[in-house]
Amino acid sequence: MDETILQTKCDNFAVRIYKLDQYLKEKNEYSISNQILRSGTSIGANVAESPNAESKEDFIHKIAIARKEANETQYWLRLLHNVSLIDDNCFKSMKNDCTELQKIMAATIRSLVTKRNDEIG
Repeated sequence: MDETILQTKCDNFAVRIYKLDQYLKEKNEYSISNQILRSGTSIGANVAESPNAESKEDFIHKIAIARKEANETQYWLRLLHNVSLIDDNCFKSMKNDCTELQKIMAATIRSLVTKRNDEIG
């Protein structure tokens, strides 16, 4: 997938995370809101760094970190849902967006590793 498309999707997700953070703070929930804001916006930040990677390995590493941040964000979304701070619709929608990012990043990593392995051997 084109890196610009991935970055746009990450940016859009970060906006949703920011808005969720604002909503949670209105509910006086600061602990989880800070955690999900950090992990949810870190996804796009790591993807944004990836085009300036020092090597293919560094690029793969940056995308892998972004994927880990997406995994963490999924955790916080589940927790918010389980304690009834977000409703089913919000949870499902944000979970689906996050899952889409995870799948794109996983496919990107697989493709790059396969390409690298083909070049080596």
